[in-house]
Formats: sequence, structure tokens, C-alpha cells
Amino acid sequence: MSTASAAPTYHVWGADNIAYGPFELPALVTWVKQRRIGADTWVFVGKSREWMAAGKVSELKMFFDQKPGVGAEESGSPSGLKAENLRRIRVFADMDHHQLESLLPYLEVVKASKFSKLFSRGDLGDAMYSILDGQMRASIEIEGKETNLFVMQPGETFGEIALLAETPRASDVFAGEDSTLVRMSAAAFRALTKEAPALAAPLLLSIGRMVSVRALEMGKRYEAAIRSARILVDSRLL
Repeated sequence: MSTASAAPTYHVWGADNIAYGPFELPALVTWVKQRRIGADTWVFVGKSREWMAAGKVSELKMFFDQKPGVGAEESGSPSGLKAENLRRIRVFADMDHHQLESLLPYLEVVKASKFSKLFSRGDLGDAMYSILDGQMRASIEIEGKETNLFVMQPGETFGEIALLAETPRASDVFAGEDSTLVRMSAAAFRALTKEAPALAAPLLLSIGRMVSVRALEMGKRYEAAIRSARILVDSRLL
């Protein structure tokens, strides 16, 4: 019994020395149109099992023969985000310039005006956010009263659990002042892990460290709360 042959696949060797892929042709063409691939970018062609410059790949030649600017978008983030902007954010701080450049297409900029709500407790978590500038506040409602949990400043990241597990949000998050955020959606993160696992690895490591530090801090706060509660109970028994 015969089966349909798989679609031809390609890999791309990035400027960050990371191999991206496998891609099928439509996805590869999209990268060319976004100028994430230049004519001299090395592409591995699965059907012939060889590396060659993208401009020499027969399926891509027509796109590089176009005049500059025709049918192409600017490289990097459509929102104008630049690699150096990400240096302000701790979760990206250990990545080099080429890695940050490669991350840009997976990120978007979100503006949050003062007092606006970014998301509510119980909403499906579908993205991680980092603060470029401004201030964000997390709060929950307890017995009908809003209770502030913590304030987040530039350089901090939140929503990382939602990025990994896509679980409901644990709190409401508001803008304490006009703020600029960098958003990575769960869909973009899945694309990153599929297209460039070597690029996803250092980001995952950084997120893991951040989650571990927060877990330790929460453990200390819980211990302090238990001690305070016991002191209060003991004082009432005296």
C-alpha cells in the first residue's frame, strides 16, 4: 500500500549560530518575506540533503529577484522592539545580542494605560509579560475587598507559569501607571520551541531560575506568616 510522501522540509542556519526548523516551504517563504532570511543565509534542503545559500534555492529564488522593499516586511519585531531594549529585562539578560535579535519575531509590545486592567483572575493564561517601563500591580479580592499582592517594576516578568502551563490567572493585574510591556504568547513560545529549541533552552533556563527564586521567597513568607500566627495565638492564651 502506497502512502503520500512527506512535504519537503528545510532548516535555516541563523546569525546566532542556531539551526532553525524543520520548516515546510510556506513557513520558509514567510521568513524570507519578513527578511528574517537573506539571500546569503544558509538553508539545508531536505530533499537534496545539502546546505546552500537561500538565494540559490530554486524554490526561493523568485523572492530574492524582487526589487528591494517589494513584497517584504521589515526584519525583527513589527512593533519596533529592538534587541537592546530587551537588555532591561532580567529574564533575557544572560542572552547574547544575536540570540536577542532572533527572539524579536516571537515578541510583541503591549501598551497599558494607567489604571487599566491587563487581565483578571481566572482568565486563561496565554502569555508571559515583561515590563519595559511603567509599573504593574497584582491584586486579588478577599471578602469583597481588593488586596494588593505586589508591585512590579521595569525589568520584572510575570505570567511565566501561564506561558508554560496555560493555567488560569491567579490574580488581577492592573497598570499602576502608563506602562510598556513585552508580551510572549503561548503560541509564540510553542513556535519557538519547535523552530529553534537551541534558542528556547536558555530562555527556559532563565524562567526556571526565576520560578525557583520566587518559590523560595514564597516559602519564606509562608514560614514568617506561620510564626506570626503562632505568636498571636500564644499571646491570646497567656
